[in-house]
Amino acid sequence: MEPRNQAVGTFQVWDYIVFACLFVVSSGIGVFFAIKERKNDSSSEFLVGGRQMTCGPVALSLTASFMSAVTVIGAPADVYRFGASYIIFGFAYTLMVILTAELFLPVFYRSGITSTYEYLELRFCKPVRIAATLIYMVQTIVYTGVVVYAPALALNQVTQFNLWGAIFATGIVCTFYCTLGGLKAVVWSDAFQMVVMVAGFLIVLIQGSYKNGGISTAWSTAEAGGRLNVFDFDPNPLRRHTFWTVTVGGMFTWLGIYGVNQSTIQRCISCKTENHARWALYLNLLGLLVILFCAVVSGLIMYALYANCDPWTAGYVSAPDQLMPYFVLDILGNFPGLPGLFVACAFSGTLSTVAASINALATVTYEDFVSQCWRDLSNRTATWISKALCVVFGVACTSMAVAASYMGSIVQAALSIHGMCGGPMLGLFSLGILFPFTNSKGAAGGLIVGSALSFWVGVGAFIHPAPDTNTRPLPLSTENLTLPKRCVVSRSVLIDSWYSMSYLYYSTVGFLGTVIMGLLITLLTGKRGGYLECININHQNSSHMEHPDTVKRNSRKSRKKQSYEMQKETYVNTCFVPDIDKVQLKQL
Repeated sequence: MEPRNQAVGTFQVWDYIVFACLFVVSSGIGVFFAIKERKNDSSSEFLVGGRQMTCGPVALSLTASFMSAVTVIGAPADVYRFGASYIIFGFAYTLMVILTAELFLPVFYRSGITSTYEYLELRFCKPVRIAATLIYMVQTIVYTGVVVYAPALALNQVTQFNLWGAIFATGIVCTFYCTLGGLKAVVWSDAFQMVVMVAGFLIVLIQGSYKNGGISTAWSTAEAGGRLNVFDFDPNPLRRHTFWTVTVGGMFTWLGIYGVNQSTIQRCISCKTENHARWALYLNLLGLLVILFCAVVSGLIMYALYANCDPWTAGYVSAPDQLMPYFVLDILGNFPGLPGLFVACAFSGTLSTVAASINALATVTYEDFVSQCWRDLSNRTATWISKALCVVFGVACTSMAVAASYMGSIVQAALSIHGMCGGPMLGLFSLGILFPFTNSKGAAGGLIVGSALSFWVGVGAFIHPAPDTNTRPLPLSTENLTLPKRCVVSRSVLIDSWYSMSYLYYSTVGFLGTVIMGLLITLLTGKRGGYLECININHQNSSHMEHPDTVKRNSRKSRKKQSYEMQKETYVNTCFVPDIDKVQLKQL
């Protein structure tokens, strides 16, 4: 292949028009639902869509927010550098969705709660609930900052727009339609954005294959470059991506995001029945696998095109995460509007993720803090407070994007954040659901230890990145370029072992630390007395049961009472057994 020119062109008028349409349509959806629901001042309508959503839109919403710009931009770059082993995430996605649908969803749906962290107070105690809520809020704000920064970087690379101007534009649009339309606007905007994501990927795949002389030629080039060595069964936990790190570590990482994450569960409990919620998760799995396949193949085609002239090594781009935007403008620069479609594709995932995060943050803040302090708020007041919280968190998430510019690879940074926070949270909920004898002291102690372990390894790895002997990037080449020799730096045993652990295992470390320490503390302080007396409580199969909040009630107190009655009926099936003494259990 002949040397490629550094200049790949810039945006044209049609690119800006296509890109602007994404923002206009997304904002228009928010305005539509604001007008449509203007007479409905219920906070339940704003935060969970009145719990009348169907599985189709929710499935598209889940896929769009899950496959953010981190996937659209970062995953192809990861495949370009490390090979197609990224496709193994498909196994992790499958296990994650099954466990979420069959284990965690019934707990939250049948209990009639809005905030997932309300479960922790009912199961353990209020301090555990507050601690978990605060961890979730920090995790979501930091992660959303990464998600906002990623597409802004893409736009900056291909159009030379001001990086921070693009970041603030993204945050403003997300906050606008999320604040106006609530969860319904978020879900239907996500559905539209999912279509844009798929369209953007298809354009890249078709034109990229053509530029390479056909998909078979690109495949052969990728194979010659070692990019198709997918399955590596090395059990070494220090290796970045192997079958075990991706499948096991990836499952725990994504389960922390899906199984117990407010953003996901909130959309599931917005469905009219539990079956709708379960089907939404399984349909979402199909969407996840489609987007994953598109991202991996895009990375392979990109490598095939630059096999002999790597833009990163040559200095055409300053970071690996700029490779995909550079590639898109290179192959689509002569087609007005198509580069704009791809950037819209990247921004679609971001708008979806950020809007879902803002809505979820507003929900947990209202349910876990505001409603606990002021219990007699009117529906109108509650709705306005929820909207104000959307604005506050929109500003917070957008501002956090500034720090994301210092986090390195966006894929690894995003998953590391989720791993460090999501693992302990997954362990905490698992203690409540899978181990009904766990007491409040065990839950609190386990959460502290699990969080300490996951943050210790995660922050340590950020300060002391793993060596190439563990990450094993595949060779990249460029013609007529001489690279300086690297100096060998002496490193301690702690750095080369504990801090060099695969970032996908951060969640596993947090999960195991939380569960093991929680069980040990429980055994040392005494199991919860009387929990076996709940075993005889009968419950009914609620697969087709409407959510308790879908039934109209005259007051907030009646809603709480009915929710509590359903909780009592489902204690055994979900291990939803409060941490209370025998006297209280007999009263149930």
